[in-house]
Amino acid sequence: MIEPATSPDPSAAQVADPTLRAAFSRRNRIMRLVWGITYALLYRPTPRPMHAWRAMLLRLFGAKLGDKCHFYAKGRIWAPWNLVCEDRVSLADDAELYNPSPFYFGSHAIVSQGAYVCGATHTYNDPTFPLTSAPMRFGAYSWVCARAIVSPGVNLGNGAILGLGSIATRDLEPFGVYAGVPAKKIRERERTAVPAECR
Repeated sequence: MIEPATSPDPSAAQVADPTLRAAFSRRNRIMRLVWGITYALLYRPTPRPMHAWRAMLLRLFGAKLGDKCHFYAKGRIWAPWNLVCEDRVSLADDAELYNPSPFYFGSHAIVSQGAYVCGATHTYNDPTFPLTSAPMRFGAYSWVCARAIVSPGVNLGNGAILGLGSIATRDLEPFGVYAGVPAKKIRERERTAVPAECR
C-alpha cells in the first residue's frame, strides 16, 4: 500500500529558508513602528514652517541635529537615530533617506524634492541574500538635486552637486558637478560659492 505524501510544515520551511529571516533586530523593528506612528500623527501633518517642531521629534528618536535644520513634513527618514547633521541641513518634501547605517551631513547640505538616498543593498551572490549597509557622508554645502538618487555607499565631498534626476554610483569629488545616469562629472563648482572654511 502506498502512503499519501505529507506536505512539509510551512513554519519549518520558513526557518529553513534564510531569506525569510528578519534583516533587523526586534528592537529595531519596534523602534521603526513607533517612529512610523509618530511620523504619521505628529510629524507629517505639520505646517511647512514648523521646522523646530519636526527637529524636536527627530531628536527625541536619537537624531543629532545642528542649529536651524529644515526637515519638511513630507520628507521621509527611515531611522532618525542614524542621522547626524551639522547646522542648516535641509531635507525637502518627498525626499527620502533610507539609512540603516549612519548618514552624516555637513553644514548647509541639501537633499531636494523627490531625491532618494539609498543606504543599503543585498549581497546577491550569497544564497542567504543578506542586507548590507555602511555609513555615508555628505559634505558641507553638497546638494542632491530634485529626483536624483544616491546609491548605497556613495559619499559626496564638500560642495559636490548631483544634478536633476541623476544617479550617483560612485563617490562625488569635492566641488564636482555631476549629471547623468550613471552620473559623470561635467564641470567644477566655483569654490568661492561656499565659505572659506569649507573649501
